[in-house]
Amino acid sequence: MPVLATIGYEDSTQDAVIGRLKAAGVETVVDVRAVASSRRAGFSKSLLAASLAEAGIGYVHLRQLGTPKPGREAARKGRIAEMREIFEGHLAEPAAQLELAQATELAREKPIALLCYEADACGCHRRVLAERISGALACEVVDL
Repeated sequence: MPVLATIGYEDSTQDAVIGRLKAAGVETVVDVRAVASSRRAGFSKSLLAASLAEAGIGYVHLRQLGTPKPGREAARKGRIAEMREIFEGHLAEPAAQLELAQATELAREKPIALLCYEADACGCHRRVLAERISGALACEVVDL
């Protein structure tokens, strides 16, 4: 059975995240942040992509799979049900559907990890994405 990984970098260093990805056999990171910049060192798009490439891991940023600003604000305030509702509405948009299909196809082809900020996948929109992809592919989801 294929495995779909998710990972959040909230409490980690870039080295630790890359180490967990390598240990799990992840071949491509799918960045599902609406804004791929970060105040945490090593997690802005260009630097992260370059560091992953050095480690032999691919990088794809699917911006349309990020949470809209109201969803991010709800998640920050711990209103997870509200965030999920906002994100589910966003996922109905054509651009998000297209990128969800891309992510699903990538997961069908090779081991991927959905990357976002939150350490706890249960409080993050990547849980919704993992549910959708695993439902389509009948794969196991592992939170790294």
